[in-house]
Amino acid sequence: MKRSIKSHGKLVGLIGHPISHSWSPMIHETAFKITNQDYHYATFDVHPKNLREALKGLMALGIVGCNVTIPHKEAVMEFIDELSADARLVGAVNTIHIENDSLVGYNTDIDGVVEALKPYREQIADQSVTVFGAGGGARAAVYSLISYYHPAQIFVINRDVSRAELMKKFFSDSQNYNNLKVVELHNLDEGNVIESSRLVINATSVGMSPSPDENVMTADPKDLEGKIFFDLVYNPVETRFLRDARKKNATTVSGIDMLYNQAAKSFEIWTGMSMPLDKVRAKLDPRFIAARVTARRKTVVH
Repeated sequence: MKRSIKSHGKLVGLIGHPISHSWSPMIHETAFKITNQDYHYATFDVHPKNLREALKGLMALGIVGCNVTIPHKEAVMEFIDELSADARLVGAVNTIHIENDSLVGYNTDIDGVVEALKPYREQIADQSVTVFGAGGGARAAVYSLISYYHPAQIFVINRDVSRAELMKKFFSDSQNYNNLKVVELHNLDEGNVIESSRLVINATSVGMSPSPDENVMTADPKDLEGKIFFDLVYNPVETRFLRDARKKNATTVSGIDMLYNQAAKSFEIWTGMSMPLDKVRAKLDPRFIAARVTARRKTVVH
């Protein structure tokens, strides 16, 4: 487990594999500085086979809590002592708070998705939606759609159909939602599904730095006017998925909006305070963040 730790103050952090793309440290460190809190944010690159031991290590170090990212959002649930109601209904955890020697799991991705899509609530209601992916991010997106946006139908496009079918069964059992249809990635139906959907979400890591030229969508519709494309990937801010959709007249929503809002909820869980989100965003213009991340990588490589 690779880590970067400061020895004073309270410590929170991030576990995932990989983690070099993450902007969470800058967001939280900026919020801690603005609010004059003696917290610090560390990053822990944890291989899946070491997840159990890593969580024990976090507790031993007295860490207050951590964010959880790819690929641990579902797997970590096995080791959580207590789940929030939302995390249980989603079937994934992206935030842990360590309380009284117990790991308490939350899902603040829900807050991120709900806030990012709030301006489009009326357009989404009673319409078909497509979600690429069947992992933790996709589960949060599907849960948020069912609970807050009430789409008529949700198509889940995934390479591993069996995993998507498990998610379909999960939401049928937990929320009595039976309008989820699974489509295999690269299937000939993919184009028709996208054509029939008002909202299309990428909830995979495809297109994330350092592979920004990849696009999860292989269909090539001629015009996307009236459709909304939302990418949970935030680095780069405009992924190829969004760029290609924008060129075909779709409305696009960057994952940066989700990132800030889920971070604000995690901040509140750990500190008991509201994150001054407007001030944090004013400090961290996305282009500035991207430049800092690129510079940091070059320093590490060379």
